[in-house]
Amino acid sequence: MKDDALPSPVLSPLLSEKLGDTIAHGYFTREGGVSEGIYRGLNVGLGSNDVRAHVEENRARVGRWFGASPDRLATLHQVHSPDVVIVDAGYDGSRPQADAMVTATPGLVLGVLSADCGPVLFADPKAGIIGAAHAGWKGR
Repeated sequence: MKDDALPSPVLSPLLSEKLGDTIAHGYFTREGGVSEGIYRGLNVGLGSNDVRAHVEENRARVGRWFGASPDRLATLHQVHSPDVVIVDAGYDGSRPQADAMVTATPGLVLGVLSADCGPVLFADPKAGIIGAAHAGWKGR
């Protein structure tokens, strides 16, 4: 079997016991990605200098884990700001400059990236609204 014919590794994100099965969510690590070198693993950062095809494959893997297509994974150009954007059914793949987003649109996956900052998930299952924020150490 050729290497490119091997099945992709299974992603095993961390899950919140408090949310249980009420909201699909996951805190992903580097495991299960195709990036190499300093980006080794599951790099989904479109703003990085990683090989674009690797980032797109990693994003596709995250999208598939949620049962969504890669174009439904919404992320931001994070800038350590108090800015929040609303993501709706017209999501076009753009990455607005902000550090939080919210949606009431089923089928959208919200993602924030973190290294030394914290990812925060907000959810109101009754209202069908979710949000994700990059809680940076360098806020304004």
